[in-house]
Amino acid sequence: MAVSMVSFGGYTRPHVYLLLLILLPLGRHTVDGVWPLPQTFTSSVERYPLNPQTFYFGYGRQSAAQPGCSVLDAAFKRYFYLIFPDYIGNGVLRFSEVKPFNIEISVDHEDCEGYPNEDSSERYNLSVSAGQASLSAETVWGAVRGLETFSQLVYQDDFGSYFVNKTEIDDFPRFAFRGILLDTSRHYLPVHAILKTLDAMAYSKFNVFHWHIVDDPSFPYQSRTFPDLSSKGAFHPMTHIYTQSDVKRVISHARLWGIRVLPEFDTPGHTQSWGKGQPDLLTPCFKGSTPSGTFGPVNPMLPSTYQFMEKLFKEVSSVFPDSYIHIGGDEVDFSCWQSNPDIRAFMKKMGFGVDFTKLEAFYMENIVNITAALNKTTIVWQDVFDYHERIPKDTVLHIWKGAGYRTELSRMTKAGMRVVLAAPWYINHISYGQDWRVSYNIQPLNFSGTEEQKKLVIGGEVCMWGEYVDATNLTPRLWPRASAAAERLWSDEKQTSSVDKAFPRLQDFRCKLVRRGIRAEPLYVGHCKHEYQGV
Repeated sequence: MAVSMVSFGGYTRPHVYLLLLILLPLGRHTVDGVWPLPQTFTSSVERYPLNPQTFYFGYGRQSAAQPGCSVLDAAFKRYFYLIFPDYIGNGVLRFSEVKPFNIEISVDHEDCEGYPNEDSSERYNLSVSAGQASLSAETVWGAVRGLETFSQLVYQDDFGSYFVNKTEIDDFPRFAFRGILLDTSRHYLPVHAILKTLDAMAYSKFNVFHWHIVDDPSFPYQSRTFPDLSSKGAFHPMTHIYTQSDVKRVISHARLWGIRVLPEFDTPGHTQSWGKGQPDLLTPCFKGSTPSGTFGPVNPMLPSTYQFMEKLFKEVSSVFPDSYIHIGGDEVDFSCWQSNPDIRAFMKKMGFGVDFTKLEAFYMENIVNITAALNKTTIVWQDVFDYHERIPKDTVLHIWKGAGYRTELSRMTKAGMRVVLAAPWYINHISYGQDWRVSYNIQPLNFSGTEEQKKLVIGGEVCMWGEYVDATNLTPRLWPRASAAAERLWSDEKQTSSVDKAFPRLQDFRCKLVRRGIRAEPLYVGHCKHEYQGV
């Protein structure tokens, strides 16, 4: 059959198609969508093809970690499929004449079986050249961060072929503490939802999961020592609890991503669910001279209270390996204490007068002593410092009150206290429009203070409180809005000062999250090349 030919500058259409097939793979493409932005990032238009069938991870000869390293071996398996999301094995994708590519990982310290901690280095260097990439880090945790960056450098052309550009990166986090808080008391979050959140956290290089595990509405943590706390205090004693196995699963999953798990057992307020399974723990409230039948905060005058707390925190300390533990101390309603004649008599005996902040300070001192004896670094909400400025210097203060947080940063660091900033990142609050821009524009060190004071700001935290959030809307409400704070806490302030320049990179990163199965909500009008295919 005759074929009609159309000439283009002397070439027939089949010739043009052939030229396009030859020239398009040689086209120039740069990747500037790494999120959060590395400290130094140089990328060339020179690119190298990748074939999943000839792509290898390897350990450097001088690396302290070698095959058998649990953290890196697991990371290699995860990142192979994150780098090649279309690949399902057995040569489903065909790449002819593509040379092998090897990424060689070297770490200075063999910490493969341990847990990340407050002093863990996350610094890495990544160099990508023809046929190979070298990733060096001080620790396996830095290597995991570098693998995340490499995975974001890989892209596909319109024909589905994979490429990576010649790149040089030297990267490290600006702040050591970069957290996400999930509230599993107001709504129970299934373990799978927590694990999915940990995955997404790692994609944004967050490194602390603050597990606000219990509160007034429910006590889902299943204690070995006090099983009645969950059997009577959870929404359901069988279906809405976290067993010891569940907790270990979360901690194990987080460890492989280089994420610390920071438990919070908030007292003396926010403890209504505790009282259901622990008699005499809460303070009986009075109406006039008779009990009203309601209960207030933990009773701070009974020796049995501290005996209970000592046993509980001893268990918590053994279950959660992190060196930090959060003991709360916020929003204590004094009205019940005030109504109770025994409490008032105790205060008079202790010389507290009618100052109930002194009573709370007395309680918190006892709890801090308990956690200190367990060799834990204690974190408390800022309220504790507000009424007790003599709190031990090794305590970490958590700033949550929105108004005037810069003043609080200045005041607390001036007193020599380490702080974590959460106040501007309560993203359970939502508004119409691109509210991620507000989070992005926060500058944690923009307060009146010396350089020494500013070194005491160890990081920040995004909080997702659970009054209106459960597993149905957690992910789209959290991502990619939390990622705005992630870049603020990781990247250089000057290089990320423009929210408008950040927008296309965050939009690109959001599409990466969607392709990885994270139901991240859209930033604005537009589309992703690979729309969400999950269920």
